[in-house]
Amino acid sequence: MAGTYTELPAGLPVPADDGAAGHLPGAALPDLTFASTSGDVVRLSSIGAPRAVLYVYPMTGRPGVSLPEGWDEIPGARGCTPEACSFRDHHAELARVGAEVFGLSSQSADEQAEAAHRLELPFLLLSDPGLTLAAALRLPTFDVEGSTRYRRLTMIVRGGRIERVFYPVFPPDRHASEALNWLVAVAEAETRS
Repeated sequence: MAGTYTELPAGLPVPADDGAAGHLPGAALPDLTFASTSGDVVRLSSIGAPRAVLYVYPMTGRPGVSLPEGWDEIPGARGCTPEACSFRDHHAELARVGAEVFGLSSQSADEQAEAAHRLELPFLLLSDPGLTLAAALRLPTFDVEGSTRYRRLTMIVRGGRIERVFYPVFPPDRHASEALNWLVAVAEAETRS
């Protein structure tokens, strides 16, 4: 195991595409609201003007708190903190191509606020402890230690509709640049047309 949650240990299992996100492109985001790390709520159906990156993840680890038993053996579970830091580090570039960033997990609003503060995230984390987005969009989840967690995926949203889905996401610490590259290519194509 790596010394900190900001590093990925070697030899993590690579998640396979099980088709669980294949139905999402083109779908409208549901009209749901989530507590955010700003202290306000975010209405999901209103994001994506012009575009938003909504990355969904299992849970951000906290220093001094053990991860669930066998966490590193679950394909795609490990890496939420490195993924958040990657989106933080690419935030200005994502903003330049017109993409607002949001992270969402089933963690409580307090846990999300702690992570956002500790990691100095310049974007909002959303809290969905009831997994209402999973139910509304049939998002992939997994169970560990008696709790259900989101599988890692990213949706690019435009005008309230899902334009592109990245699933599975691996390695998570390089995913923000993958999303950014896609957005840059789309922006360039739109400029040419």
